Amino acid sequence: MPEDIGFDFELETDSLSDSLGRYLPRRSLYVVSGAIGAGKSLISQRLAYGLVAHGAKLALVTTELTTRGWLEQVASLGYPLSDAAESGQFTLLSRFGVISDEVEEQVGIEEILESKPLQSADISIIDCASTILQNSEVSADELLSKLRNFCSKNRSLMLLIDPDEMAPEVTRALTSSAEVVIEMRTSEIGGGLNRTVAVTRFLRAAGPVQPRIGWRVEPGMGFIVDITAVS
Repeated sequence: MPEDIGFDFELETDSLSDSLGRYLPRRSLYVVSGAIGAGKSLISQRLAYGLVAHGAKLALVTTELTTRGWLEQVASLGYPLSDAAESGQFTLLSRFGVISDEVEEQVGIEEILESKPLQSADISIIDCASTILQNSEVSADELLSKLRNFCSKNRSLMLLIDPDEMAPEVTRALTSSAEVVIEMRTSEIGGGLNRTVAVTRFLRAAGPVQPRIGWRVEPGMGFIVDITAVS
């Protein structure tokens, strides 16, 4: 397949790529939204592992865990990325450092996008971008301009956002402009928790895109597509 078709993220352990377009489009903005606990971080970890497994150079910014805690978390799911981090194929950045030394001065989205790891990566993931953007004085139009400029240089960017943390106009601007828009939804059915990936938009897909993908998480196995819940 031509290289420009996109980034492969397929894994033998699940069928996510078969339901989610097969490849992530290049030079694109991806937005994954959802409330706390909806699964934004988990699907980004699954995608990160699959992307690295297929040779993509990736950078990830976490606002929630230390670098050590993040690597331990993904390893427990069956997504070990320590070797990729040591080789330089994967770069993990955290506002808490390695253990728990939080930086007092909060870094803005501009500084993050201009950092060397994100500038040199094929794909970058910011988890959670809304935590960084909620106090930003950058307007929605200015933000989109910066994001589009970043992606225009043969880079792709995934933003994980909690809509409750941002101004509605910023959320609308991001979701209306992105090539891929995914919403992580949860609901209670019969006393159990139903988890769904709702795909709002997926441009330049190389394969089938299911509008609703049911899923669950299993220790040591990570993200598992619930075939009975796919529609």
